[in-house]
Amino acid sequence: MRKTFITKTSGEKELFSGDKLRSSLSRSGADEKLINKVSAYIEKEVERGVLSTTQDLYKHAFKMLRKESRMVASRYYLRRAIMELGPSGHPFENFLARILASDGYATSVGVTVSGACVDHEIDVVAEKNGNSVMIECKFHNQQGIKSDVKTSLYIQARFEDISKKNHSDRAEKGFNEVWLVTNTKLTGDAIRYARCVGMKAIGWSYPSVGNLQDLVEASGLHPVTCLAELNRGQKHYLLNAGIVVCKDILEHPEVLKGFNFSSGKLKKVIAEAETFSCPMKERDTVL
Repeated sequence: MRKTFITKTSGEKELFSGDKLRSSLSRSGADEKLINKVSAYIEKEVERGVLSTTQDLYKHAFKMLRKESRMVASRYYLRRAIMELGPSGHPFENFLARILASDGYATSVGVTVSGACVDHEIDVVAEKNGNSVMIECKFHNQQGIKSDVKTSLYIQARFEDISKKNHSDRAEKGFNEVWLVTNTKLTGDAIRYARCVGMKAIGWSYPSVGNLQDLVEASGLHPVTCLAELNRGQKHYLLNAGIVVCKDILEHPEVLKGFNFSSGKLKKVIAEAETFSCPMKERDTVL
């Protein structure tokens, strides 16, 4: 097809990439036949000018996928499903803690730690093999927003203040590492600064291995917001009840009683939750 530009959520223009679309579909678990079907339709509509934004592409691809396979469609929906954990960032922090705990980390959420100058509330503290990690989460519930260098600078300043306190008081246990984890993309400056100071940065599609998608898929812990069988209100009811990942539904199916589902509907929700409760990749290729 001829070169065609589409508009991103941020308003920027980018060259449409059929390969990028196919990669996204493949990552969602679509087979070759379905990938070819969706790609051919999307490429044709882009070339005709009917689809001109990334939002248009996503909606049409999702609609086609959902007709063929709700599981594939929901995996394709993962990025938006994570955004639906909001509007506050607390469910995202709990979600990340669950992912790390599944890999053997001892995790705590919302921990207050003293610094040399002020106290700091750390989003997630993770410990494993004697290594203590300070993790700050940057959650966005809108498309097109990136975590910029100001976020990296802010987190590093907090890390240094805590490190100064621990250096002067040996009774205090310090952190060996600091991580920035976001559900959106990172700007180039945010990445460069993080690399420069030794901060681990994890975002959407960054790094190439060990990004947020990889962590979710390797853990087999998808958020309940992935479930196509539930509406938005039902998903947020579960989040408020502390049911963050699909596996929680399998362990506590009684939480669904409040929805007065028919036995058939209940079986569908349970079956869908089961499809999102098994790892898609080997963990040691991710963390």
